[in-house]
Amino acid sequence: MTPRKILILAGHATEDLELFYGLQRLTEEGYDVTIAAPRKERLKCVSHDFDGTYPGTYTEFPGKSWPADAAFADVDPAAYAGLFLPGGRAPEHLRHDPDFARLVRHFFATDKPVAHTCHAAIALAPLGVLKDRTTTAFPGVAPEVTLGGGTFLDDAPVVDGNLVSVRDWSENALLLREFIRLLRRGSTDTGVTG
Repeated sequence: MTPRKILILAGHATEDLELFYGLQRLTEEGYDVTIAAPRKERLKCVSHDFDGTYPGTYTEFPGKSWPADAAFADVDPAAYAGLFLPGGRAPEHLRHDPDFARLVRHFFATDKPVAHTCHAAIALAPLGVLKDRTTTAFPGVAPEVTLGGGTFLDDAPVVDGNLVSVRDWSENALLLREFIRLLRRGSTDTGVTG
């Protein structure tokens, strides 16, 4: 039987709208959600707003804080049915953590559902898990997707097998709808939709 547990990987400067929407929506569906971070501590999140002053730019504000349930090093990914990766600025730091890499690679190697949004792709690309995959992200991150061997699609949601992605927090509902669909099926589609 597939475990009813979901792992969220986060850190300081995680986008709070992405973290909290994912946490609340997955909990509402009956999943036991664990938020893991480099250390088990209270995370200081950020909130980004698209002010339209310059195309493709955003403004950052202090966000809510929330406790991490576990440290990356203490997590056994085999206990989880799926992985959720919010964006914000945290991914630029998380990608350097060897336990973050270990956890992410497990979900791709075992073909379990993975959801990511916004800037999370910059933490995935250096791990090689986007190679030959189609995904989306915040458009400013498109070069990182390409450098990581992936194909960037400026659409949402984008589903490629076990991987579902959107561009930013304004598409949270699309991301969680498709992620939950993959979790319920317990297997993945073939092909790409966007």
